[in-house]
Amino acid sequence: MANLRTPLYDWHISQKARMVPFGGWDMPVQYKGVMDEHKAVRNSAGMFDVSHMARFSFGGPDALALIDEIFTNSAAGMKDFQVRYGLVCNESGGMLDDILVYRWPYGWAMVVNASNRIKILDWLNAKKGDRNVTIQDQTLATCMVAVQGPKAVELCKEMFADPIEDLKYYYARPTKYLGQNCVVSRTGYTGEDGIEIMVGAAQANTLADALLAKGVVPCGLGCRDTLRLEAAMPLYGHELNETTDPLSAGLSWAVKLEKPSFIGKEALAQKKAAGLPAVRMGLEIEGKRAAREGCPVLIAGKQVGVITSGSFSPTLEKSIAMAMLPAGTTSCEVDIRGTITPAKVVPLPFYKRAK
Repeated sequence: MANLRTPLYDWHISQKARMVPFGGWDMPVQYKGVMDEHKAVRNSAGMFDVSHMARFSFGGPDALALIDEIFTNSAAGMKDFQVRYGLVCNESGGMLDDILVYRWPYGWAMVVNASNRIKILDWLNAKKGDRNVTIQDQTLATCMVAVQGPKAVELCKEMFADPIEDLKYYYARPTKYLGQNCVVSRTGYTGEDGIEIMVGAAQANTLADALLAKGVVPCGLGCRDTLRLEAAMPLYGHELNETTDPLSAGLSWAVKLEKPSFIGKEALAQKKAAGLPAVRMGLEIEGKRAAREGCPVLIAGKQVGVITSGSFSPTLEKSIAMAMLPAGTTSCEVDIRGTITPAKVVPLPFYKRAK
C-alpha cells in the first residue's frame, strides 16, 4: 500500500525537502540540514508539518464516558478549551499510544500518533459499546502545523482573527484564519514555547507560505527528534510501546490511579505496589559518538538494558541518550557499534528552556 501524503506534500517538494516514509506517510526529514533547523527552533522559530498525526472529534452525550475509560489521565477534570496529555493502555498496563485530549464546550477532540491512527480508532469503537458517541476521523480533511521556538508566538500573533499571545500553556482556541475556521493550541513537542495550528486542507499551502514569509524556518523529522530528545519527551515506538508501562517510562504524572476506573488501572496499581524493576533514565555518554536505538547498555560487562533514543545534542554539544535501566543505576557503559563507552546517569530533561 502506498504511503499517505499530507496536504503539504507538494509544498515540501517545492522547498527541496528530503522525503522519507514515516508511520505510513511520506514526510520531510530535513530541508537545509538537521543542525540548522534544530538551532532555528531553539533560537527563533521553526515550523513542522504534523498533519500525519491523527485528529479525531467526538460528539454525543456519552463522549466523556468513553474518553475517560480509555485515558489514564483525568478527562472529567478538564476545563473548557483545555488540552491534556495522557496514555491509552491495554488491560495489562502496556501503552497503546500517548495522546492529547481537547475539551470544547460543544464536544471533545483527540490527537493520536500517526502510526497508531487505525489502532486507536478501532480501540475506541471496540470500547464504545452502546454509548451514544459519534467519532469522526478528520485527519485527511485537515492540516496541522506546529510552530515552535521563542519567537513563534510573536511571529504568528497577527495571523488570526483572535489574539493568541494570551493563550495559556496546554489550552486551545477556535478562531479564524483568512476567514475560515481554525484551531490554535499552545502545545508542542520540542521543549520550546510555541503553537500548533489546525486548518482545513485547502488552506495548508497558504498557511505554510505565510509562515515562511514571516521568517519561520521549515523543519523536518530529523531535528524534531533531536529537539524532543533534549527535552526528554518520550516517543511512541521508542520509549513507549505495548510491553512498557507508563510508570516505568517516567509518566506517572499522567496516570491518575485515583480515578474510579480506566482500562489498565488495576495492572498499573499492582506494578506500582510491587516496585518498578527498570525505569527510563537519561545518559550522558563520553565523547561525541552517538548511541542509537538498540545499543546495549552494560554494567560490569553484563547487559542491563538498551538505548531507546540517542543522538549528539546540537544544543548541549554532547552525546545523550535515554534507556530503560535498573532502578538505582548511576553509571554504566554503552556498546556503540562495538566500542564500549562510559556513560553516567543524569537528571531529565537534558534541556529546559528559560522561562
